[in-house]
Amino acid sequence: SDKIEDELEMTTVCHRPEGLEQLEAQTNFTKRELQVLYRGFKNECPSGVVNEETFKQIYAQFFPHGDASMYAHYLFNAFDTAQNGSVKFEDFVMALSILLRGTVHEKLRWTFNLYDINKDGHINKEEMMDIVKAIYDMMGKYTYPVLKEDAPRQHVEVFFQKMDKNKDGVVTLDEFIESCQEDDNIMRSLQLFENVM
Repeated sequence: SDKIEDELEMTTVCHRPEGLEQLEAQTNFTKRELQVLYRGFKNECPSGVVNEETFKQIYAQFFPHGDASMYAHYLFNAFDTAQNGSVKFEDFVMALSILLRGTVHEKLRWTFNLYDINKDGHINKEEMMDIVKAIYDMMGKYTYPVLKEDAPRQHVEVFFQKMDKNKDGVVTLDEFIESCQEDDNIMRSLQLFENVM
């Protein structure tokens, strides 16, 4: 009856995800895990899609000490692969699959896309600054009581210098992946990102 209930539940939604079998083939989740994720998703978003406002509200609950709205905005844009202002269950699960169980390469590619705010295939210093500042804001002053106002800028300066191999003022996907893989500090900072997810 569980299966029938699931099928029934799925037909009543405004947006009905593609079959779980297909998602199982496309992600690193089992069918059972997908069912659990779907129930949770449906709980928060009965219509089957999330808009940015809802996404921000859900996200804010995890970071009571900081302001997560800016980070949630960038994250939403990275989840919203079609760039149409809404995230469907499929989008959500595909991203989650990469972030939780993807290869290092897949995770780095996804993170690059997050940092590439204007989606032009490069990360410039302003984009990196915007994301890092958003992470600082989200973590809140309780997490980083010792950090000075200009800490994000210093952080970005160091990162950017390391990543911009050919010193042309932008970081390409290849430069990003190469830098991250050869630098433990950068990898650790990206690990932080997994805890934020």
